[in-house]
Amino acid sequence: MIFGAPTLDLSRPQVMGILNVTPDSFSDGGRFFDGGLRIERVIDEAAGMLAAGASILDVGGESTRPGAEPVPEQAELDRVVPVVEALCARFSAVISVDTSRASVMTAAARGGAGLINDVRALTAEGALSAAAATGLPVCLMHMRGKPKTMQAAPQYSDVVAEVEQFLGERVQACLAAGIGPDRLILDPGFGFGKSLEHNLQLFRAISHFAKQYPLLVGVSRKSMVGQICGREVPERLAGSLAFALLAAQAGAHILRVHDVAETCDLLKVLTAVHGQL
Repeated sequence: MIFGAPTLDLSRPQVMGILNVTPDSFSDGGRFFDGGLRIERVIDEAAGMLAAGASILDVGGESTRPGAEPVPEQAELDRVVPVVEALCARFSAVISVDTSRASVMTAAARGGAGLINDVRALTAEGALSAAAATGLPVCLMHMRGKPKTMQAAPQYSDVVAEVEQFLGERVQACLAAGIGPDRLILDPGFGFGKSLEHNLQLFRAISHFAKQYPLLVGVSRKSMVGQICGREVPERLAGSLAFALLAAQAGAHILRVHDVAETCDLLKVLTAVHGQL
């Protein structure tokens, strides 16, 4: 798949490193702030992730953790765009922008971003047309409700069928807007308006979701790991790696993770044992 200038081979799992340039993300919020955003810290973290084996860096300027408050548009622009520009100037990797706002998509694309990663699947005002105009690939994620309230007793009759239906509808909307099928990636949205049992049912269906379009899986350090393992966020590495292993074996194309080096080692071992995944 072509991500702006870079091209990635999605016939094997790729690792996406998470760069949250936010003060309030659930796992790593605030680590790049000291009286303001310190871009040099982001660059250092990005360099480490790339050296460890990441091929995509995902930059987000608005937390979408459960209970998160919306961020003003200008604040998101001020956080994301300088970081995207700095990373694109220094590295040849794919720089992804984690946003739902049309203005941020447009500005990040101008700054060199190679992928739009939208937890709202281009449903926000102007997002669909803005994403189409960039010419970039887009990752469409399923989310039930809004981050502030999405974990308040989510209900589904059949979570796999309902997520599949939603993503199918968003794919059709993208195709109608001129975003070709070769530019689409899907994400079931683990932890976004779903209980632990919903997440597990979706996880068991990864191979089903990965059949038509490339699939992104993001489970790293999430509450579902904590619920299963009884671990707080800093102690969820082992559980996160277990999910990464299972996702790769089930056909996931992109693993979105905090712990890049460990995930890349996992994939090396998996490849050594089983050959090309």
